[in-house]
Amino acid sequence: MFENLSDRLTHTIKRLRGQGRLTEDNIKETLREVRMALLEADVALPVVKTFIDKVRERAVGQEVLQSLSPGQALVKIVNEELVSVMGEACDELQLNVQPPAVILMAGLQGSGKTTSTAKLARWLKERKKKSVLVASCDVYRPAAIDQLQTLAGEVGATFFPSSAQQDPVGIARAALDHARKQHIDVLIVDTAGRLHIDEQMMDEIQRIHAAVDPVETLFVVDSMTGQDAARSAQAFNDALPLSGVILTKTDGDARGGAALSIRTITGKPIKFLGVGEKTAALEPFHPDRVASRILGMGDVLSLVEEAERKVDKEKAAKLAAKLGKGKRFDLEDFHDQLEQMIGMGGLGSLMEKLPGIGQLPKEVRNKVDDRDMHRMLAIIRSMTPGERQFPDIIKGSRRRRIAAGSGTQVQDVNRLLKQFTQMQKMMKKMSKGGIKNMMRGMKGRMPQGFPF
Repeated sequence: MFENLSDRLTHTIKRLRGQGRLTEDNIKETLREVRMALLEADVALPVVKTFIDKVRERAVGQEVLQSLSPGQALVKIVNEELVSVMGEACDELQLNVQPPAVILMAGLQGSGKTTSTAKLARWLKERKKKSVLVASCDVYRPAAIDQLQTLAGEVGATFFPSSAQQDPVGIARAALDHARKQHIDVLIVDTAGRLHIDEQMMDEIQRIHAAVDPVETLFVVDSMTGQDAARSAQAFNDALPLSGVILTKTDGDARGGAALSIRTITGKPIKFLGVGEKTAALEPFHPDRVASRILGMGDVLSLVEEAERKVDKEKAAKLAAKLGKGKRFDLEDFHDQLEQMIGMGGLGSLMEKLPGIGQLPKEVRNKVDDRDMHRMLAIIRSMTPGERQFPDIIKGSRRRRIAAGSGTQVQDVNRLLKQFTQMQKMMKKMSKGGIKNMMRGMKGRMPQGFPF
């Protein structure tokens, strides 16, 4: 998300380098470019106008600190105003109530409510260690109830059975009663959506809301609808006391206008971002970290948190001990590293959070393809244990057999072995002189031919 906006803002701010002071003249053109970038990102016009006015007011005439260029000073101002527009801090779910805490999911059809219900259930189980019951009150969409049942099984949540013949309000009441009797921590109620907002829909969800008295009423909206996302959120907020928003399909939206408009228009915080199709693809919304990504400064905090959760610490410790004893990094180790990278969301997700990635040429960034990593894993898995441990024995006939076994070409096997050799050299440097030595050996570059 924000790819286009990030490119435009980074390019625009570069123009101010070399200036000694921010003045009305040298900032006028820059702000015009920032305004156009925001409008192209489909940010609502009132939000753009207020944002630009605030940046201009703070920037014009400001003395640039001795250690900063005007471009950096403006980045600081723009960053702070972006954070302000999106809500200052991460708004946590309010779960400190007598269990069960009820979360009501609302939104239009096709916004991703049912999938988001499952993602949220998984997030609550894994991050907050809560027991979760999910219930579907969508008696209109074919197979909606079955879909939630399947997803509940996938994420390890308890499913409350319902059918298309039941009354939605009755389902919600029965699910709440069941959650109380079973001492479940959180009940998530998935409601029906429509193709557009109508009176019947609003009446039904208001009755469900009254029946279960939720602590959180979350509006689920597709980020790719841009300004319409903010408008539909406002319409729901007029009918229901919304407590927050889940913005879905952000991995497919290069503009990001919805994220920058919703808080200002509705007054409600974005609480989560849906960042992919998998049930683990849900991130808490941190305005400061998102602003940092927009301005090409990365999101190292999220990267570290993700590594803490997803990296196999036991395997990492074993590899460190192995390298410390002077043993060679082999293809089995390389296989584990690739698996862990995929577990953290793949190269695309990692790159988005790294500082300075926006300064790479677009054609380089576009080459990032996680299919390369899966292809590499398939090749390694087609090798024998001996070949993984002693890659030097992999010659012509073995390479042909491995290619056939992995459904790839011999040149793919050759490429993998070349990338592995370079990675092996990096690991050797790290074991001898630490990460500083390794970085010096890399000279700021990834190994040649690595999958980006």
